Amino acid sequence: MTADRSHRYLARDVAVPGGALRVGVWEPIEPLRGEILAVHGVTSSHRVWAHTVRQLRGIRVIAPDLRGRGRSTADRPAGMARHADDLALVISETLGRVSVVVGHSMGGFVSVVLAHRHPDLLDRLVLVDGGLPLRTPEGLSPQETVAAILGPTAARLRETFDDEAAYLRFWREHPAFPSPWTPELEDYFRYDLVDAGDGRLRPATSEAVTVDDTVDLTAGSALPGALDALGHPARLITVPRGLRDEEPGLYPLDHLSALLAERPAISHRRVAGFNHYSIVLTPAGGEVVADEVVAAL
Repeated sequence: MTADRSHRYLARDVAVPGGALRVGVWEPIEPLRGEILAVHGVTSSHRVWAHTVRQLRGIRVIAPDLRGRGRSTADRPAGMARHADDLALVISETLGRVSVVVGHSMGGFVSVVLAHRHPDLLDRLVLVDGGLPLRTPEGLSPQETVAAILGPTAARLRETFDDEAAYLRFWREHPAFPSPWTPELEDYFRYDLVDAGDGRLRPATSEAVTVDDTVDLTAGSALPGALDALGHPARLITVPRGLRDEEPGLYPLDHLSALLAERPAISHRRVAGFNHYSIVLTPAGGEVVADEVVAAL
């Protein structure tokens, strides 16, 4: 873990059905002025929040690896409701309750369902390029749904790599990751790797859990019900570019406008100059997200 002068980092495990979640805890060095839960995306881990944490002076950040990811041992069954219930256990075990839950990508969907299923555990939501329904083709198989939304991001879960350097080269060639290539970004990628059992390395994220979750967030019942009943103040941040730095990103403006018109209680900010990854995995993106978290607090 890269050095951070604003926080002390530690990791702990929280028991959930079927295993445990690895939970990153950033304790502020300065006097405490707030606490948040941070929820990562579909093939990510809690280390995705490092750039945001650096901007959150005086704020305690609790961030789990969701089941099937990172160093968490819990696996299937997954889905938005299961993740939400896992997060409720993390909050109860670490904070009791929390002022703000911030979720990136799939973490935004999970956060909305958490607010619905456990409303007394949180006050507000900050949703970063996720949380509202995506525009997806109909009639696809589960695997086709994942490929349509995630593309090479999911395909890599079936690959193995000779060493850390090979994995870092894979991401350096990815169009979504232009400069700056920071120590925090490299730490995030290194953390993603686990032993494949044959002397090679593989991504920690479970492909089976990724399929389950992607199908559930696009076609399951947990998210629509949670959005229809949403009673917590929510702030949505979207960006114009997607998972491969392509336009129009996950939320084309016509699709987004229709969604927001149906949910006027959700405030929205479109942030130019970022893609789905760089809004959290660059210093500038971390600053944008941190500013929204501080405003929510």
